[in-house]
Amino acid sequence: MAETAKTGLIKDSATLVEKNEKGDKKGFKTEPLWLSVSETANVSGVKTKTIRRAIAAKTVRYKVINNRYFIEFGTVLSYLKETTKLANKLYQFGIGQYVDKWKK
Repeated sequence: MAETAKTGLIKDSATLVEKNEKGDKKGFKTEPLWLSVSETANVSGVKTKTIRRAIAAKTVRYKVINNRYFIEFGTVLSYLKETTKLANKLYQFGIGQYVDKWKK
C-alpha cells in the first residue's frame, strides 16, 4: 500500500503516464473507449440529442463505421464537464452516481 502512494497516474489523452518516486515517467499506451451514440447517452445521463449536438459542433472525437457514429468516451467526459448543467447530469444520472460506491 505504501508503494501505491509513491506512484501516480496522469491521464494524457489516450496515454497513461506513470510517475515513480524519482519523478521519472513511464508511458504505456491504452486504447480509447469508443461507444455508440445511445451507449454514450446512457452512460453519461443525457439524451442522444445532446450527444448528436456535440458531434455536429465537432467538440467530441468520433468516427463513422457502417453509417453509425462511435464517440471516444474521454472527449465526451471533457465536453460534459464544460457546462455545469451537463456536469450535474453526468454526476446525478450518469456514471458519476457510482463513483462514491467505487471509492469504498
